[in-house]
Amino acid sequence: MAVDPAVQMRVVSLHRYPVKSMLGEDVDSVVVDERGVVGDRRLALIDSLTGRVASAKQPRLWRDLLQCRASGDPGAVRIRLPDGVCVAAEAPETDDLLSRVVRRPVRMVSTRPPGAALERPDPECVLELGVDAEVDARVLEIAQATPGDSFTDLAPLHAITTATVERIGVEALRYRPNLVIATPPGFPPYAENNWTGKELTVGEARLRALKPTSRCAVPTLEHGALPAAPHALRIPLAENRVDTGSGRVPCAGAYFTVLTPGLIRTGDPVTVHEQPVRA
Repeated sequence: MAVDPAVQMRVVSLHRYPVKSMLGEDVDSVVVDERGVVGDRRLALIDSLTGRVASAKQPRLWRDLLQCRASGDPGAVRIRLPDGVCVAAEAPETDDLLSRVVRRPVRMVSTRPPGAALERPDPECVLELGVDAEVDARVLEIAQATPGDSFTDLAPLHAITTATVERIGVEALRYRPNLVIATPPGFPPYAENNWTGKELTVGEARLRALKPTSRCAVPTLEHGALPAAPHALRIPLAENRVDTGSGRVPCAGAYFTVLTPGLIRTGDPVTVHEQPVRA
């Protein structure tokens, strides 16, 4: 049974990020399976000095990745560098080119190593002290709720509503969602908090919400031509702290697992169910 049959929601945009922490591409449709969007975050850079996954969650080291844009299907991903040069992700020279961009030796990988981890400094400290500050960082194992070897942060899919991003007053892409869900006028922001444990029908797919998405410093950073936006974190800090299992943290959006694979298109209806959907 839907939460409210009168509430009409739909997919307003779909996003795929072939390389972790790079800008991605807007697409008209995606296929989702237990690993998430096909072709999403299937590649990542590994820091040759530490062996950790390069993630803009640690902006002091990796924020320049958000000046690179990756696009294309698996096996044919191309990367546009900040100077406009395009290179195939699997080209022999790519590691050297990207190492120059981030000023640190890196290598591209397509298989997630066992125990793959990244650094996540406290986002409030980053806000206070700046992106270049030496802030203590937790080392977190990634993709613990995602089968296979993709490089998602936690779960296969991430979605956010237009009500939430409009309340915060920033572009949805700063939160790097796979799905942006359009909501009708008057729909409450942060409603994703209440979806935990519920199932959603989206196009051909059936999803289950795992928990609200805790926010790091990434939404505040420059994204290509978009300037820094500190309020992308400050407003959730002030308005939407949620206990996700590791204390009360700022949240926006929700993580999902895929129960039934299928095709999702822009414009597809989105239905939130109060009770599990019978197969």
